[in-house]
Amino acid sequence: MQMYSEADVDTTVLADRKIAILGYGSQGRAHALNLKDSGFDVVVGLRSTGASWAKASADGQVVQEPNQAVQDAAVVMFLTPDMVQKSVYQTVVDDIPKGALLLFAHGFAIHYGQVEPRADLDVALIAPKGPGGLVRRQYEEGHGVPCLVAVNQDATGNALKTALAYSAGIGGARAGVIETTFAEETETDLFGEQAVLCGGATELIVAGFETLVEAGYQPEVAYYEVMHELKLIVDLLHEGGLKKMHKFISDTAAWGDMVSGPRVVDDKSRAAMKTILSEIQDGTFARNWIAENENGMPEFKRMMKADLDHPIEKVGADLRGRMDWLQE
Repeated sequence: MQMYSEADVDTTVLADRKIAILGYGSQGRAHALNLKDSGFDVVVGLRSTGASWAKASADGQVVQEPNQAVQDAAVVMFLTPDMVQKSVYQTVVDDIPKGALLLFAHGFAIHYGQVEPRADLDVALIAPKGPGGLVRRQYEEGHGVPCLVAVNQDATGNALKTALAYSAGIGGARAGVIETTFAEETETDLFGEQAVLCGGATELIVAGFETLVEAGYQPEVAYYEVMHELKLIVDLLHEGGLKKMHKFISDTAAWGDMVSGPRVVDDKSRAAMKTILSEIQDGTFARNWIAENENGMPEFKRMMKADLDHPIEKVGADLRGRMDWLQE
């Protein structure tokens, strides 16, 4: 493993050089604010008709149309959603200077051939391992969110050096930047989302809720047990791995963990995980997701509605409404 820290980074490679941030969602806002606070020359590229223009302006950012923003830029960071990066690139490609660095926070568009960069451009990845809100909060507190770095195309010979300077600008080098590849970042990220963090976890929660309710237990009690308390366990795992979790849960819980966990996530579950991973690796997932977008996302919308209409959502909303510490 190759990990870089602040001591390995030369931020002067971006001194007085323009960085264009395309997109101003969770990651876009965090990157732009952190880079600006680090003293870099930042321009945010947005459509003047979009809702984010006013938000970025209110944050004190220099905001321009994407084509204007990328002109004379040393770095162009794509922080728009995966499925629009192809069209965004096609819109701005003729205005990106020769030798500029194209940066991505997720490798989907490059790895699956949605964006095919000009040969004279550097192409790299700086992927914070956390949501934009955390990237911003950690930076403001003097810390950072760990990042991954990868180089896909090194036309100038400085792609890695420049990408690392960018990582320092958003605070990532404070926590460490691990070198990877676009393929590894993309495939592991998609797998984590589908099999564990989002797909696996939410299906487990809903199945647990349904099991308890169907057995006659109160939906509110079921919600607390399988949804609300999950944060307590995740926090322990995040802070100290399995060791800290086992230290702070009861022996009864630990025994139940070890004898019952493998009955839920069994050989059938592991086989499903391997199938999910193979579909990510061979491009099946990407092709299906791209086709779904091009078709107007009817299945996406149907499944999302089913998710949000589930009884656990109504019960949860009612209970969370009583927890004033959760309200913004």
